[in-house]
Amino acid sequence: MNYTYYITDVFTNQAFNGAQVAVFPDAGDLSKLQMSLIARELNLTETVFLSKINNENNHFRMKIFSPSEEIDTAGHPIIAAAYTLGFCNKLTINNDGHTPVILHQNSGEIKASITFTDNQPSFIQYSRTVSPVVDYFTPTEAELSTFLGIDAAYIDNKKYSTRLVSCGVPYLVVPTFYYKTLREAKFDFSAWGQSIAPQTAAQEILLVSPKTPSQDSDFAVRLVGPNIGFNDDPPAGTAIPTLAAFLCSFDHMQKGTYTFAVQRGDEKTRRSIINLEMDHKGEDTLNIRIGGEAVMVSQGQFSFS
Repeated sequence: MNYTYYITDVFTNQAFNGAQVAVFPDAGDLSKLQMSLIARELNLTETVFLSKINNENNHFRMKIFSPSEEIDTAGHPIIAAAYTLGFCNKLTINNDGHTPVILHQNSGEIKASITFTDNQPSFIQYSRTVSPVVDYFTPTEAELSTFLGIDAAYIDNKKYSTRLVSCGVPYLVVPTFYYKTLREAKFDFSAWGQSIAPQTAAQEILLVSPKTPSQDSDFAVRLVGPNIGFNDDPPAGTAIPTLAAFLCSFDHMQKGTYTFAVQRGDEKTRRSIINLEMDHKGEDTLNIRIGGEAVMVSQGQFSFS
């Protein structure tokens, strides 16, 4: 039997930018082993397998695999899945231009909204409610400087400060004054191991800069860490709730609804623009909405006898 897949570039409106995600819109008969083998063969950061839930309008079961394992939840695949379903005419489209789709991940239901322009999906946004945990036990600026390969003077300790933030997965969030510092950081595994950083349980560092070289973004982010390749600049969609919680943890952030555009990467590393909306109410939970565009770039098939 043949199974068609589509590769989309996510959080971008230009092909060959953003994050590549493969989506199988009709994967109902594939076994978990077959899904794992396909994800390994495609070797993309994430591969998505969708199957329609009977008698439920615009409800789909969603399985996500990396080349090495199944993933319970992730951000980029939501945008890719919703975009592909709209592109392939798999949805009942509302006349008001905004069509809901419910994606049933291993971690629970995710509701996304698709905006259509000229009968094509043009923008996807999904909602999450998170319960952030913020810890102030972090490495010293001298330690951060050593294992990030940056000057300690460029680590922001005025408007922001380094914090350990978790919305389910802990990240060490390190703010920098300048975009150039974020881009030039080089992770040093040996220095990391000699610092107190491993005691924080965070395996990834989210570098954040409020300065970007582009007019279309308010923040720049980059992920580095012991499990990320030295020259890699991986997708950061899953870390965006952590960024929202980090920003809301500071007293100078007044309560209200905020909208930010977040840049990941640059022209050499598949630049992405992630739209973040957050309702800062000073409560234990935080409502966020993450959105972006996507581009269809290729189509293929896998055959199983």
